[in-house]
Amino acid sequence: MISPSNLKITWLKPDLEEERWEFFNHPAKQEWYYTHAVTWELIMSRFDDGALVSYPRSATIGTIPVALSYHSYEEYQIYLAKAKRGYRKNYSRMEDALQRAGFLALKAPIILCSGGEGVLFSGYRRLCLAWNYGMAPYVWLVRLDEKQDES
Repeated sequence: MISPSNLKITWLKPDLEEERWEFFNHPAKQEWYYTHAVTWELIMSRFDDGALVSYPRSATIGTIPVALSYHSYEEYQIYLAKAKRGYRKNYSRMEDALQRAGFLALKAPIILCSGGEGVLFSGYRRLCLAWNYGMAPYVWLVRLDEKQDES
């Protein structure tokens, strides 16, 4: 028998400006940006062409490998559960709010894709919240090397 859950998360298009720090300051992501010749201007120009896409717990989204998604439970233990208190605090707040209300509306995490490879640009705690409650979160997938069809 499967135990259903009444907990729900509604995923919203994120605000790129709110995630600006991830591009200019996150040390672990700089090599990916450099390798893929990604600039802030490129991200801005393609951002609105992104789409909400389901991202079940995995190292890939479809066939695209996603760097820095830390999808396994062991990685969750290292990067969030045992992280410094300040980093965990926001996760705990979201978890408490989800438990109390039974639902949340969250800005979707962002995955950038270029050259057949992706990187989790932002939203790791939001991903973990959904994954840890057995949900497949939605992410804002931005393909940097191609414009989406206008059809």
